Formats: sequence, C-alpha cells, structure tokens
Amino acid sequence: MCVSHHGILSISSTDMASFMGTDKLQAEESEAYFRVLIESAPDAMIIVDDDGEIAIVNGQTEKMFGYDREELIGNKIEMLLPDRVRNSHVGHRENFSDTPSLRPMGVGMELIGQRKNGSEFPVEISLSPVSTPKASFVSSVIRDVTNRKRMEQEIIAAKQEAERANKANSAFLAAASHDLRQPVQALSLLNGALRRTVKDAKALEMIENQDHSLTAMTNLLNSLLDISRLDAGAVTPDFEDFPMHRLTDRLAAEFARQAQHKGLKFEAVPCTSVVRSDPNLLGEVVQNLVSNAIRYTDKGKVTVRCFEREGRCHIEVEDTGIGINEDQQEAIFQEFHQVKSPGGSKEGFGLGLAIVRRLADLLRHDIGVESEPGKGSLFTVSMPIVGPVGEHIDDDEPGHFVAEEAATGLVILIEDDVNVANAWGMLLEAEGYKVATAASATEARALLNHLDDVPSLIVSDFHLLDGSTGVEAVTDIRDHYGLNIPAFIVTGDTSKIVKDAQPVDNSTLMNKPVNTGRLLAAARIATLTGEVPADLQVARWGGLLQVQIRASVGARPSGRSIRQPAER
Repeated sequence: MCVSHHGILSISSTDMASFMGTDKLQAEESEAYFRVLIESAPDAMIIVDDDGEIAIVNGQTEKMFGYDREELIGNKIEMLLPDRVRNSHVGHRENFSDTPSLRPMGVGMELIGQRKNGSEFPVEISLSPVSTPKASFVSSVIRDVTNRKRMEQEIIAAKQEAERANKANSAFLAAASHDLRQPVQALSLLNGALRRTVKDAKALEMIENQDHSLTAMTNLLNSLLDISRLDAGAVTPDFEDFPMHRLTDRLAAEFARQAQHKGLKFEAVPCTSVVRSDPNLLGEVVQNLVSNAIRYTDKGKVTVRCFEREGRCHIEVEDTGIGINEDQQEAIFQEFHQVKSPGGSKEGFGLGLAIVRRLADLLRHDIGVESEPGKGSLFTVSMPIVGPVGEHIDDDEPGHFVAEEAATGLVILIEDDVNVANAWGMLLEAEGYKVATAASATEARALLNHLDDVPSLIVSDFHLLDGSTGVEAVTDIRDHYGLNIPAFIVTGDTSKIVKDAQPVDNSTLMNKPVNTGRLLAAARIATLTGEVPADLQVARWGGLLQVQIRASVGARPSGRSIRQPAER
C-alpha cells in the first residue's frame, strides 16, 4: 500500500502481486487484508481493467455515486460520468493505458462525476497503474470536492463584493471630498470676507463664533473622510529623506501662539536627524498629538522633543494635562473614544487618535503613550535615522520681511462653483485685490484677451467645468504672458490624481476648506515677491508681516492633508 502525493491511498504493484500470489492461503490472507484496507479508505476507490471495466469498488463509491456494488462491477467506468464527456473520456483512458503513471487526473480541468439519479458534482481523481502477472489495472481514488468548491465560490463572491464595496467607497470619498467641502469652503471664505469688512464689535463677535462653528464642522468632516480613506487603503505614503528640524520648526511657529492664547508655555526642541518618512503624513501625526496636548492641558506647558537614541529618531509630545488612566491608554486609539476624566474636553469627536494610530501603522513608525492621571501624558513616535543633517536654519533667522502695505494686484480666479467663486471674489476684493473670474481653462484663455493688467496671482480649483484641471489652466496663463506667475491650486479631492499638481513650479496645492488667514498671508507674499514659498511660516510682529522661506532639504509643496485636532 502507498500514498499518492495527494494524500490518497492507492495499491502498489508489489501489493497486488502479493495479493495474486500462487499460495492459496497466502492469497486468501492478502485478499482479506487488501479488502479491509480498500473499505477503510475515506475516499471512493475504483479499480478498472485494461478495457475500462470496473473490477473492484469500495463502500465509499456506493455512497458517493448512489449505485449498489453489483450495478457497478463489470460496467464501463464511463457510466459514472455525464453523457457529454463519456466519449472523450474513452480516449483519455486509452492514452493513460499506453503511458501509465502515478498522477492526478485532468490537471487544470474541472472534473465532474454523475450519480445514479443524474445529479452532477465536482471531483478530484488520482490514478495509479497496477500490474499483476496476469493483467494490468488502473486504481482510481475519487474525492467529492463539492464543499470545497462551494467555499471557493463563496470566497470569490465575497472578494468581488468587497471590490464592489471598495469601488463604491472610493466613489463616495471622491464625491464627498469635493461636494461636502465645497459649501464649507464657501462659508469659510464668506466668513473671512465679513471679518475684513464688518467693523461693529457685536457683529465681529458673531463672526468669531461662526468661525468656531465652521472650524468644528471642518474638523468633523475631515475626520470622517480621513478615517474612511485610511480604512479603504486610499492613502499611500510618499517616502523621502528630510531633516526633522523642518517639522519641528513648523510646529513651533504653528502652535506657540495657540498655546500662548491658552496661557500655556510651548517649547520645541529640535534635532539634526534626517529621517525617511512621508513628511506630510508624519506632520499630521505630530500635529494631531500637539493639538491634542494643548486641548487637554489647562496649565503648565506642552513640549515637543526630537532626539536620537539607538539608531532611531524619537519625537516626544509631552503635556502637563489631565492624564489618562492606564485602563484607557489603548482604548484612546479607537474611534469615538474620549477620555472620561475630570476636566476632560467636551470638544472633538474621538477620531483624532484613531487616525494617528492608522497613520503611524501606515508609515511603519512605532507609537507609544505613557500617562498618569492629573500629571500629564507623553506620546512618542519613533522611526529609523537616515543620517545627520548638514546645515540647520536657526529659528530666529530674520527671513523675508515685507511691509504690511495694502494688498494690490490682479488675481485670476478659476472656479466652476458659482457660490464658491462669489465667496472667493468677496474675500479677495475685501483684501484689496482686483479679481477676474473664469469657470474653466477654456474660459480663462478667453479672459486673457480682455485684461489690461498682468495677473499677480492665479487661484484655481483643481477640477474644472470642462474636464480640464487647474494645472492646465495655470500652464496656459503662464504661457500666454511668458511669466512664471505664482499660483495656488485648491482642491477638495484627496485622490492620487491631484498629485499631478505637486511638481508645478512656483505653486502650492491647498486642500479645502482653506484657512483664509493663511491664504491671504501667502497671497500677500506671492503678489509682492512673485514667489510662492515652498515652506511658509507667517507671523505678525510689530506691524510687519514676517514670512520665513526655508530652502529645506527635500522641501516640496504640501500635496495633501489629513489634518484635524486629535481627541482622546
């Protein structure tokens, strides 16, 4: 007895020869032994002669095909096959007799058996040639694979359903990213325009409250879309080598005022490490942690440290806030979980740290937390070091100073949503710019023939009315004037296609809804200097608008943002 490579019992030539031996007692004992073995086999076993007639079957064969043993013995093996394949099977059987070998039958084919009642079922068959002094036989072992095939079909169906759901989810994300952000963008622009035109103190207070509500709505929208995109696998990291001080410098400029407004001390301790990561996504992780720390700290300070240890770069965000109970330190990374502690913030939606964990996993960076209730928390993100940075730009470098004079110049605005275009126009005109509007790249080209002034800035949506893009519109306008006019390309689309806008020289890609204060500050510099900074830091000191343009290693426009305050 031997076992085929399919794990199925078959009969060797030696065993059959022993079974057919000349000694009568030995033959009877061998036959009894053989029949016990064949009957105990878990699969159907059928032995046929050179003419294809069934010589021996076991009990599993009767159960599988529904025939009694007497109905099978002496009949052709083709009786167990559907009518449509019987003739072709005769040829296959004869070919096997000419070149017999131990092998599975019908490799790469779907084999079908037929029961006595006419029903068909899928099978796997292993063939073994058996020779005796008097005759040659073929032993076949047959396995009903109906359950396995059904499971395979269920898996295929589930995969197809998952693919359909993923496509539907991707379509929703594409539509939601644009369509849901559009009205929020219009409201944000109108709020910015009102802030610059209304003088009444009571009205300004209402505008400020409206701005807080818009910020909350924007954060919720971004959080929900970001969770969906991450779960759908729609976010792909763009890894590059860059100096970590570029990130810590930006954080210092961005959060120092926010912490000061809350009466907190903010400190950013840079390091000279060069790391390999996606600077945008890593920035989102750390920004969320810092924003989270400021939210949950009422007194004391928030510190961001960057240091090297054992070949890795570690970023620590430490606060003196409310802290987190040990039994909640893993749960805080789940969706919609917020810390249940005295003094806990009522703001947020419990999505921020869930996004942080997903982004850290996506970047393959380690993230950890240490905390003690009432004493504060320490979040750590670590990643491998590529090497030391060469030249570091000091935080107090003067940069580019520009007098805060009235904004002037012509801005070409390309936006196909009428409400958003009107809001853009009101904001830019309230700031002091002249605005010429078009809804597509084609309209923009036609508009150029009617302008008396050379535009100082181009602001364009990415997806335009006629199927063109903001990249095409910007390129056409620049070609018309032969000038590298600074450009802001704005989008609510977070798909990979918008990466086409990243390599465009002297431009930046902004995600909707755009922060109007930062946008106008950047517009002021772009229109006065003719350049869009690759890494922009803005602060108002002593009546001057200070903008630091950093020529950092690996600097590039921010191509996407998954950004909102994190929640515990």
